[in-house]
Amino acid sequence: MSFELILPFLRPIEPLLLDDSISEIMGNPDASWWYERDGIVRREESISFDAGKLRTGLEVVANKLGKRLDEDNPVLHAQLPDGSRLAAVIPPVVRPSPAVTIRKFTSRKFTAEDLIARGALTRSLADLLEEQIRSGKTLLISGGTGTGKTTLLNILANAIPEHERVVVIEDTSELRIQKPNLLAVECQTDTFKSAVTFDDLLKSALRWRPDRIILGEVRGAEARTLLDSLNTGHGGSLATIHANSAEKALRRFANLVMRSHAQATISDVEAEIAEAVNLVVHVERQPGCRRISEVLEIEAYDRRLQRFETTPLYRADCSPKSAHNLTPESSRKDAHNATA
Repeated sequence: MSFELILPFLRPIEPLLLDDSISEIMGNPDASWWYERDGIVRREESISFDAGKLRTGLEVVANKLGKRLDEDNPVLHAQLPDGSRLAAVIPPVVRPSPAVTIRKFTSRKFTAEDLIARGALTRSLADLLEEQIRSGKTLLISGGTGTGKTTLLNILANAIPEHERVVVIEDTSELRIQKPNLLAVECQTDTFKSAVTFDDLLKSALRWRPDRIILGEVRGAEARTLLDSLNTGHGGSLATIHANSAEKALRRFANLVMRSHAQATISDVEAEIAEAVNLVVHVERQPGCRRISEVLEIEAYDRRLQRFETTPLYRADCSPKSAHNLTPESSRKDAHNATA
């Protein structure tokens, strides 16, 4: 991981920046510093960073990245050359000192075997998900911030057949999918030129002859366009969405569609989603691990009861003591009920 651009201006946190086992660094307005390693957040007591020098350092970093950080522009979102993301905010939005969060990007290419070794999933579950993708099923990966949705998406995308054309759309480039026929594009919303949004790129992607569309995150107006594309010949796609459970991911998808298509009824939208999405894979973070906690197969939509009819294919034991203790949920023989 390379931080040559920012190291000279953020020397007090150099040990955290250079520690590859640390995934996130957080500096708070009270001058305390925290970091995340293996899903656990800890305080780093040894760091002392003068508020004035931190602000100056952040302003210089912003300038070097072609952005501004000052009283007229007190919030900064930037991507570092190595792919890491930096978010900073300065007074008067926060007091008394600046706050900064750095989500570090790792160039390591994780595999399904890596996640199995960490207890994030089992071999039989990995086989099930990979087979669903190969056969053209559409998957929605849900979870909270920092739960590993992007890592899982990277791994599962490997199962897409080599002969298919893949279009990847992201807000900030994080996915490292390697396929022979791939077009990866990135939104341009923080620019002095005309903005290029998720929805703009998704609409364009439909003209780029994709077999599969991979959307970094469903979060806005693009939800309607994505749903239309899934129901008009672009199944087998993958996307992530923020939600607290697999069931809530479906509801959130519907709510996002409704925001830009208010004339539709929620029942109509949810029925469309039931036709378009085959599986929801939910990931969660617990102390010391990130793991797949449940997989739902969407069977249909009951308009009378206004609810999705689903089959739980997999659910992890909720006990935080062991990420390997898995509980089978489906009685169907082909559901690949997994026990570790």
